[in-house]
Amino acid sequence: MFACFRTTPTSISKNSLFYFRFTKHTSLCSSLQNSKSAMPPSKAHIIAEYAKSNRSSCKTCSKAISAKALRLGLVSRDSRGFDMTKWHHLGCFSDKIGSTELIGGFDSLLSCDQEALKKLMEQVSNEDQDVEISRKSSKRTDEDANESELEKNNTKKAKLPIDNEDANLDIAFSLSDVRDNYKDATLLPKWKAFQTIIFLERDDGLRDSNKIAAFDFDGCLAKTSVKRVGADAWSIMFPSIPDKLLSLYNDGFKLVIFTNESNIDRWKNKRQVAVDSKIGRLNNFIKHVKVPIQVFIACGYDGKVEDPFRKPKPGMWQIMEKHFNSGISIDMDQSFYVGDAAGRPNDHSDADIKFAKVNGLKFHVPEDYFGV
Repeated sequence: MFACFRTTPTSISKNSLFYFRFTKHTSLCSSLQNSKSAMPPSKAHIIAEYAKSNRSSCKTCSKAISAKALRLGLVSRDSRGFDMTKWHHLGCFSDKIGSTELIGGFDSLLSCDQEALKKLMEQVSNEDQDVEISRKSSKRTDEDANESELEKNNTKKAKLPIDNEDANLDIAFSLSDVRDNYKDATLLPKWKAFQTIIFLERDDGLRDSNKIAAFDFDGCLAKTSVKRVGADAWSIMFPSIPDKLLSLYNDGFKLVIFTNESNIDRWKNKRQVAVDSKIGRLNNFIKHVKVPIQVFIACGYDGKVEDPFRKPKPGMWQIMEKHFNSGISIDMDQSFYVGDAAGRPNDHSDADIKFAKVNGLKFHVPEDYFGV
């Protein structure tokens, strides 16, 4: 059985109207697509922001960019009219930047990261050829890598493998959270507090660097006693310390002290005494050795919740690396940590050697490092 369809004037009118609208829409889309594909590629521009996750990777070194780390994006438009962003670590970015006004998001960065960007602009502008040569030479041949591996095997203290369990703490840092007081205790000038750490904001003459010489304080640089309190209740641990630290400073190292002091949190009724005693000793030590040093004090202690800054947790190191080193990538092969808590029979703990391990640092005990 066959069905017959009759075409009425009304149906013809509707079909014609649909065809007209469809062809008009298709023609318009085609026109827009052709005009878009004909757009010439735009000049690249630069944006700066903190990585929202750890999914992006650096286009220079191919390594992942950590979440909340400062990254620079080179934005360009392809022939189809789509914007493409190539992300870079701050230390890997080598394109010239004419002015901070050309950097999208610059005003939203922390002041320390703004300064790091300004230094990068000067470095790239003044040493463009040297930077390019250095970047290319960093890609070692297999022969160079083998020679480097032999040197590492012959060193007295090898870099400790990274303990991945605690290596990546998620610490959200903001300058708005930095305080002049630690809880109810007032801090001396230049000292600030963030969460459960107290830090020396900027010692005169301190230079940020890709080489970090890090030290514990009590039992490593200074003789102290839990039975004695006060800014003068300490003495130099080894006679060679001042000369050794000065030599490191002259060789381009940044000196950093990472020290635990749980009494600051424990002594609730004498917290000001504990703060003045610890900071006073550190200030007097720095005056004695006459070398600028960056300092971080972990004041918390592990109760029901582990403190992320108390050694052996890596929080203090990560805060220094990400927010207090001008965005400079740290050379872990040249950097190291010295501490007395190495887990030996007479040591009070193994916090220092574990702190070095979790951060991937070479480790020395003070007796060996200071030549005793």
